[in-house]
Amino acid sequence: MFGRAPRRSDNTKYYEVLGVSKGASQDELKKAYRKAAIKNHPDKGGDPEKFKELSQAYEVLSDPDKRDIYDQYGEDALKEGMGPGGGGGHNPYDIFESFFGGGGFGGGGSSRGRRQKQGEDVVHPLKVSLEDLYNGTSKKLSLSRNILCAKCKGKGSKSGASGTCRGCQGTGMKVSIRQIGLGMVQQMQHVCPECRGSGELISEKDKCPHCRGNKVTQEKRVLEVHVERGMRHGQKIVFEGQADEAPDTITGDIVFVLQLKEHSKFERKMDDLFVEHSVSLTEALCGYQFALTHLDGRQLLIKSNPGEIVKPGQYKAINDEGMPHHHRPFMKGKLYIHFNVEFPESGTLSPEQCCTLETILPPRQSKNLSEMELDNCEETIMHDVNIEEEKRRKQQQRQQQEAYDEDDDDEESPMPRVQCAQQ
Repeated sequence: MFGRAPRRSDNTKYYEVLGVSKGASQDELKKAYRKAAIKNHPDKGGDPEKFKELSQAYEVLSDPDKRDIYDQYGEDALKEGMGPGGGGGHNPYDIFESFFGGGGFGGGGSSRGRRQKQGEDVVHPLKVSLEDLYNGTSKKLSLSRNILCAKCKGKGSKSGASGTCRGCQGTGMKVSIRQIGLGMVQQMQHVCPECRGSGELISEKDKCPHCRGNKVTQEKRVLEVHVERGMRHGQKIVFEGQADEAPDTITGDIVFVLQLKEHSKFERKMDDLFVEHSVSLTEALCGYQFALTHLDGRQLLIKSNPGEIVKPGQYKAINDEGMPHHHRPFMKGKLYIHFNVEFPESGTLSPEQCCTLETILPPRQSKNLSEMELDNCEETIMHDVNIEEEKRRKQQQRQQQEAYDEDDDDEESPMPRVQCAQQ
């Protein structure tokens, strides 16, 4: 008698959970599980159900026999107990800890036994130029960090045995009291010097010879930070779980915060670029042409249209020459050019030149006064002034006058009041 053939069910769910293709290699499965499990671990604020799904998917697909059954018959076949080991019945934390060598995120014990504390993130500012954000770049940075001792697995001793610190009774902190006045005392809390805050002591003979009981060792490594095109000032680049390791602690992240250096020519506003350019009055009226070096080294030819007049303070825009969009780098903002018109120095035009210009320029809009109106006006003489110098001079005069008035008040003596007696 032949047994009943197993019914087929969905055999793609586990691959979708891990975000890999059905032909993924074991290395690809490991990388996908590692990244997703760290991100969704409940001790890092992740979704417990998602974490459980990830662990179940990895448990099945990392086992060649279970994966073969799953690929042929789907999830239901594993639940019915086909093949070695059934399907996905282990604790997700056991799978996570076995994957990371029993230490979880860097902790020395099981997540089921005690909740691990969250390690601190390490934040570094990363200075970048506007050219770096326009073109994208990679920067290699050398860093040092603490890692769990490979010899003792972060236990600090050969056998893993340790005793409670008597100085702090295992709390890691000590309290001292000192008198600061009559009937007044001050209570201070500080890290226990005997156990250095660990709450436990390891005898000298039991200390790990590699880390000398410190549980961690120093590691130097080089991180390659990829700055993508279009990223912005203040944006963060995160290396998850790459900060200092410590026993019973979820390793924090290394975070690089982009700090944009000021540019000598361009200014960025969102995805747009702004640049200032000065033209002479002749160029503003008769046409201009100049080359602008862009952030990627290209030379842009900027020129006016025939007969075009540029007004002081006018803006002109060039499409698709601004900053790249971060998530769509082939799309760019606009490049705005702000024109400043430089006028000639005063008193440099002769009467003949003025007459020539008047024949070309639009007619004057100022009203011409009649002879009678001119007779009733008083003639004035104007001169050039530096308004900032004028302000400073007047400020000095006010300060001198105030000082003079104060001196007069100090020198005056009170005069006696004279009253006339009535007769």
